[in-house]
Amino acid sequence: MNSKAGSLLEEELIAGDKSRNDVTHDVTTGIKEKKTFWRMAFALCGLLLSVGGFCLLRTWWSGIGMWGENKAVNWAWDITNFVWWIGIGHAGTLISAILLIFRAKWRNSINRSAEAMTLAAVSCSGFYIIAHLGRPWLFYWVFPIPNTYGSLWVNFNSALVWDATAILAYFLVSLIFWYLGLIPDFAELRNKSKGLKKKIYAACSFNWDNSVWHWRRYESVMYTLGGLATALVISVHSIVAMDFANTLVPGWHSTMFPPYFVIGAILSGFAMVLTLLIPLRKLLGLESYITINHIDKMNRIVLVHASLIALSYFIEVCKAVYVGGLDAFIMKYRLTGDYAIFFICMLLFNALIPQLLWLRKLRRHLLFSFVLSIIINIGMWFERFVIIVTSLSRGYLPSSWALFSPSLYDIGVFIFSIGMFLTMFLLFVRYIPVISLYEVKSLIKKSHKRT
Repeated sequence: MNSKAGSLLEEELIAGDKSRNDVTHDVTTGIKEKKTFWRMAFALCGLLLSVGGFCLLRTWWSGIGMWGENKAVNWAWDITNFVWWIGIGHAGTLISAILLIFRAKWRNSINRSAEAMTLAAVSCSGFYIIAHLGRPWLFYWVFPIPNTYGSLWVNFNSALVWDATAILAYFLVSLIFWYLGLIPDFAELRNKSKGLKKKIYAACSFNWDNSVWHWRRYESVMYTLGGLATALVISVHSIVAMDFANTLVPGWHSTMFPPYFVIGAILSGFAMVLTLLIPLRKLLGLESYITINHIDKMNRIVLVHASLIALSYFIEVCKAVYVGGLDAFIMKYRLTGDYAIFFICMLLFNALIPQLLWLRKLRRHLLFSFVLSIIINIGMWFERFVIIVTSLSRGYLPSSWALFSPSLYDIGVFIFSIGMFLTMFLLFVRYIPVISLYEVKSLIKKSHKRT
């Protein structure tokens, strides 16, 4: 009875009677049939990069005074977008590493795209560190190495050093984890290609011969990296949270920030995975591999973390009421002040509207899931904006109070980061299998064997 139930559960992850050759054909030929759409999307990304690139170069030429920061709000859109992008990058590692360790088979169809999304999002977050330095050509000064003269070292008390170190470690581990997962697929593409493509895939596959010895070493390395990446999921965004928590700014100085940021990062990351995969499965004809069951399972994770983020908001309000003083004043300002609309939208988009996912019909509804994922992405951006701007605009000294409004260059640099993210993801879709071939085929093999 248990064997039969397990077989049915695995068959639900792949719709239809698919063979191993069907998997290779469906995954590798989908993008070839959609070249026109891909070129149109890539042209749109080029437009975003051009508009945003002008604003970025103008900022670097004239200084970050082109942005809307002032004497009070000296962290604004730059840090808001930095935290937002690094949060989006958490879902890929969570799907790939944590679910791999727990042997959750439903990850097999979505982990490749989620890992690529992670690399693109982490690159955008690293770009924001460089963008707001003022002198980006000296970005290597944030790393713990001597400078050109060998006499000065970085300031280890600076949050920039923490962020740069955490992001670089996270990016390298994610890149290695992603590339190792591609090696068996590169070997299969090598066997089915000719000419120059065959040579390129052969070099990328490192002479993989599909032997038992290779698989044994491969699995041990993947599980080891999975354990390392799992620790990074928690540590990276905790370090970002401590950039705020270690200060004495009202509204920031809280021990709740590390778990609060990690929960929000996973929520925004899974929302972005849904935003990308729901249209992608339709455009590339991958409905048989990214099924309604996958959407349902991801929505369940979104529901859990939306509930946790609602609890975090409640704890934050209770803390402000209990502590009183300036913390209570900041909370009241968030509710009724100049940025109250952002705070209300944050509560609605991140905590209240996702509670509709308790309904199974809505969890499995594609259009609702797609719209909700976009709403959550917007809401998580509002959360970062509220945390940063409202706390800085009302500090200890009323004479230093000031409001923030973004300039065109703030918006332009954000547009550049969106174009950068989409360009990297489109290049991945065009040249690399969107779905892990060998992992999906392992499900088919087990299903057929049990049948």
